[in-house]
Amino acid sequence: MRKLLLGLAAVLAGFATFAAAEGEPAGEFDYYVLALSWSPNWCEQEGDARRAEQCAPRQDYGWTLHGLWPQFNRGWPSYCRTAEAPPSRRMSREMADIMGSPGLAWHQWKKHGTCSGLSARAYYTLMREAYRHVARPAVFRKLNKPVTLPAAVVEEAFLKENPSLAPDSLTITCRSGAIQEARICLSKTLQPVPCGRDAIRDCTLKNARLAPVR
Repeated sequence: MRKLLLGLAAVLAGFATFAAAEGEPAGEFDYYVLALSWSPNWCEQEGDARRAEQCAPRQDYGWTLHGLWPQFNRGWPSYCRTAEAPPSRRMSREMADIMGSPGLAWHQWKKHGTCSGLSARAYYTLMREAYRHVARPAVFRKLNKPVTLPAAVVEEAFLKENPSLAPDSLTITCRSGAIQEARICLSKTLQPVPCGRDAIRDCTLKNARLAPVR
């Protein structure tokens, strides 16, 4: 029995390493996950407490770019080995219009961009292109008060606005009872592809909270 348990532990440890590999060679992955966050919910749950600039009253962020993540069909690389120079502060600052903060842009490069095989400038450019490539449903920006709705409604709205998307290339995530992100799986040329099992995080809530744009 002890040998069986030790063997099982080794298998699980090996799977965990595979699922979230660190220090992989740059450029070796199968597809991208484009993650879009609903900024008003993030501000309610985290940003306001941090006094994040993204959540200041004068801002009106809706779906912001969280990141563009290289992904394996099973698992994902992170913090890859690359000879590319990191982005300058100016380059990261210029991403704040769609990401909310230069700090997030820098973090995304460090954790995910290093795995893309691209230069920092090319990765930022590709993130912006991917963000523009996906239509964000305007209907959610029209809310004037918080609502609760099935997460499936958010998915249907994205599918309606993006006819090239299929249900298996899109997943909606929730956190603490609220809509968190829309995640779209894209090829290296930014065409929709089916998501791998590790990327699917379908929220099944029937009453997920959606805060209005401020």
